[in-house]
Amino acid sequence: MTFRFKLSLLAIIAAGLAAAFLTLNAGGNWDYVLPRRGVKVLSIILTGAAIAYSTILFQTITNNRILTPSIIGLDALYMLIQTTVIFLLGSKSILAANVNVNFMITVGIMTLFSLLLYKLLFQREGRNLYFLLLFGIILGTFFGSFTTFMEVLIDPNEFAILQSRSFASFNTVNSKLLLISVIGVVLVGLYSLKFIKYLDVISLGKDHAVNLGVPYEHVVKRLLIIISVLVSIATALVGPITFLGLLVANLSYQFMKTHRHRYLLPGSMLICIVALVGGQLIVERIFTFSTPLAVIINFIGGVYFLYLLLRENKS
Repeated sequence: MTFRFKLSLLAIIAAGLAAAFLTLNAGGNWDYVLPRRGVKVLSIILTGAAIAYSTILFQTITNNRILTPSIIGLDALYMLIQTTVIFLLGSKSILAANVNVNFMITVGIMTLFSLLLYKLLFQREGRNLYFLLLFGIILGTFFGSFTTFMEVLIDPNEFAILQSRSFASFNTVNSKLLLISVIGVVLVGLYSLKFIKYLDVISLGKDHAVNLGVPYEHVVKRLLIIISVLVSIATALVGPITFLGLLVANLSYQFMKTHRHRYLLPGSMLICIVALVGGQLIVERIFTFSTPLAVIINFIGGVYFLYLLLRENKS
């Protein structure tokens, strides 16, 4: 199969699943059903595209297929922000109860954290990308430990509200937030297009990229900012899905069977959309909301992560 045929096949499957999700068991109540399901489908498409796109970029610049952007502590930071707000101000405060304010604060802090992290670590010579990853793991562990400490002390009723935010959910997405998120993701995506031409060379490694004339440090810093903004928006919109990016990125490599990013990027986004729409369809129609989609994805992704580690160890 050609690459264009594979992309067309994925697009048809994604469109078919989206149509099934919008119309299945609608009961003729189109005025009620379509707007609400439409928000879910659009949030799934936006989240899937942002996570898949950012993961492929991250794995390209790190030259490692078992890493995801969450390794620099963004998922842990998200939970720390939500826990701190509820712990200090309570779930009735405007920062916790108002979804618009909470979204803007969360995206702003996560993006600012990433910018400061990159600035501090890249302002000196000799600080490379692997130092950033190590420092990110340490910060992620610290954020997680501090979050757990506050969760132990928090009121049980507040803790129940906090737990609902620890898993990604497409059932409570605000349409106003969705519009803001679409604008943000589109703007960041358009800005990233100027760097796409470098990705195939960067995937060969830093030395090869520099020898072939790529402004490596300049491009990598901008790509990291793009990754951070995309992950921040997706996480603040629906919640953390730790293993989704790892799962769809590696499925993309296996299905597309190419290192050319002009095919990998759209292929990974379509696979992610298929996985999320299909998974949400199964959760709602078969499991009747008894199991959150994020739990299923994280379970499958965790098993797949172990498989990748074992496979790498054997090779």
